[in-house]
Amino acid sequence: MIPPGLISKEELTEKIRQVAQLGWVDSRRPGNDGSVGNTLEDLLGIPENNLPIPNAAEWELKAQRTDTSSLITLMHMEPSPRAARIVPSLLLPNYGWPHKEAGRKYPQSEKSFRQTITAGKFTPTGFTIKVNRHDRRVETHFDASRVHKGREDWLAGVKESVGLGPLNPMPYWGFDDLHHKAGVKLLNTFMVEANRRRIDGREQFHYRTLHILQRFALDQFMTAIETGKILIDYDASTGHNHGTKFRVRQDAIKGLYEECTTIALSDSS
Repeated sequence: MIPPGLISKEELTEKIRQVAQLGWVDSRRPGNDGSVGNTLEDLLGIPENNLPIPNAAEWELKAQRTDTSSLITLMHMEPSPRAARIVPSLLLPNYGWPHKEAGRKYPQSEKSFRQTITAGKFTPTGFTIKVNRHDRRVETHFDASRVHKGREDWLAGVKESVGLGPLNPMPYWGFDDLHHKAGVKLLNTFMVEANRRRIDGREQFHYRTLHILQRFALDQFMTAIETGKILIDYDASTGHNHGTKFRVRQDAIKGLYEECTTIALSDSS
């Protein structure tokens, strides 16, 4: 266990190395998508999102399985204008669709607006992301002409509700707001990769590689959004808004930082 008080970056690196040298360890949160990170935090004795090192707010601890194509969540951030409460007040009621559990787990009226949106292409429901460098903001756009066939009934509902024009107000994130949030949440990151296996039905991890990522770069972040390496994930239902997330492809996270130090934690398999 990590003792109370602060430890240095070097000491935490050594603690992570010691966890890796344990070899295969049982998942502490089986069945949880975040189990690889939760297990690492448990083994280190670190409360979630609370690294006990100097300037803790400037560091983030993340872990990912090496055998997954899952996206890594960078941060949660609702779109502007904030006062409009765009997700629950505009997107969900007007562009949502019946929740798959409506009439069973939830009331018949339950709606869902859950989709991952990226720049350079449109979702089946006509949404895309654009980086507006002139106005210094990342925007969500809707184009009714891009909606896929088979969604005519849904599109008719959108037309009746708010029409088929552009989103009004348009959801966006200002560069300055993103820079501030990322500067606090993502300035420097410990990224740990782990192998995974199942033995007698038990999920196990072996932590193998540590990437120490330093000096988050906003311009590289924006370029990653433009090239589809960072995606925006809306996840709201009538009963609960699970939050809007910025997520990155696993092989792209190192490109968001000015400096990356990679450490092999264990040679054994």
